Amino acid sequence: MSEWVDFAAIKRSVEIVQVLRRYRVRLKAVGKNHLRGSCPLPTHGSPHSRESFQVDATKNVWSCHSASCCQARQGKVGGNVLDLVACMESCSIREAALRLKGWTDPVETSRRQKELASKEIRAVEEDLPPLALLPFRLRLEWHPYLEQRGIERQTAAAFGVGYYAGRGWMQGRVAFPIQDEQGQLVGYAGRSVDGRDPRYLFPPGFRKSQVVFNLYRAAATQAGWAIVVEGFFDCLKVHQAGYDNVVALMGVSASPRQSELLRSRFGELLLMLDGDEAGRQASAALARKWPGARIVAVPRTRQPDQLSSREIEEILRVP
Repeated sequence: MSEWVDFAAIKRSVEIVQVLRRYRVRLKAVGKNHLRGSCPLPTHGSPHSRESFQVDATKNVWSCHSASCCQARQGKVGGNVLDLVACMESCSIREAALRLKGWTDPVETSRRQKELASKEIRAVEEDLPPLALLPFRLRLEWHPYLEQRGIERQTAAAFGVGYYAGRGWMQGRVAFPIQDEQGQLVGYAGRSVDGRDPRYLFPPGFRKSQVVFNLYRAAATQAGWAIVVEGFFDCLKVHQAGYDNVVALMGVSASPRQSELLRSRFGELLLMLDGDEAGRQASAALARKWPGARIVAVPRTRQPDQLSSREIEEILRVP
């Protein structure tokens, strides 16, 4: 028997600004309770209609006035939150409702809806960080690019990494789910597989300096020490070599927040950054910042993700 869905309740209670924020759509305020910006719909193909997408947060509706976008949607100018998700996900209204039902609690009052909409608009006006909303969970799949980088299927599955073939800003990229220190999904990083720039793409407004990749898994090992690497593939390769207590800074430096997250959970840190000059200088700088941290010597022409499991073992073998 098909699951019953209260379409009216969902349209009433699910905030369209919240859904757009989950899709990482950035709009600007144009008057009270109204937003405007570039159209995020997959049906939008016009490079000239830069601010054709509009949202009325009070009425909980949207519209795109680009002629080509409307034509692609059989002449429809806009719609409600169900129409938005159906268009973004290329699915039916019923499927959109079921997804929204799983993403949110469709029993909030209209007062709460207006309150959240007001907060979202203030955040846009003041350029504040996004509200604490979990992003949509992408449907990812295996891709030969992962094998080319030496990643095994089991490793990719353990980290939830995969190729995103759907629509949106992450389309055509290998996506790395990023969790906070509690294990909550806070965003994705997308790696291009065809050489296009940027190589890595983060959601607008996402601050990677506030999180450490794989921290919650590494801390759960209760090993008391952690291996610190630069990037996502470095982390996966070291984990694949048998070291569950590996984390990645998503760069060569550490913010005060990242330092706090690491030093509060691990008594010892092993720095395994790239072997090139930039990596060696970064290792030295981190060692000065983190008294007691030890530097692991990676060959000068290599980086951790280019090493085999045996080479990683030899490098990390404690004398």
